[in-house]
Amino acid sequence: MTPPRRLALAVATISLAALSTACGVGQAVDCNTAVNELSKITTEWSGAITKNATDATAVGDASKAAAAKTKELAGKYDGDVAAALNDFAAGFESLQSGDISKTTEFSGKMSGFTTKITAACS
Repeated sequence: MTPPRRLALAVATISLAALSTACGVGQAVDCNTAVNELSKITTEWSGAITKNATDATAVGDASKAAAAKTKELAGKYDGDVAAALNDFAAGFESLQSGDISKTTEFSGKMSGFTTKITAACS
């Protein structure tokens, strides 16, 4: 099994790479703003869980904070962008219990989140 710290880094790397390509040059400013804000949230979350990868409470707290910030961000948008952001927030919420093993599940769902964001930004 992959150690939690490596898994957290993998999740962050996947999400940031996918998000940075989701809304390329020429896309709507709102979409780029949403992706930039989500990248900040994801980076913050990744740093927190990487730093405390074996501390279930810290992972849960970081995930709860990321979910709240992502929901707040989703509230600024409508349509497909809001739906994609809310799905991402739900992914963070799935980790609020601090169950570190769920990080693998979250990682598996990451491509679905980024696909929705890409579609919303097209």
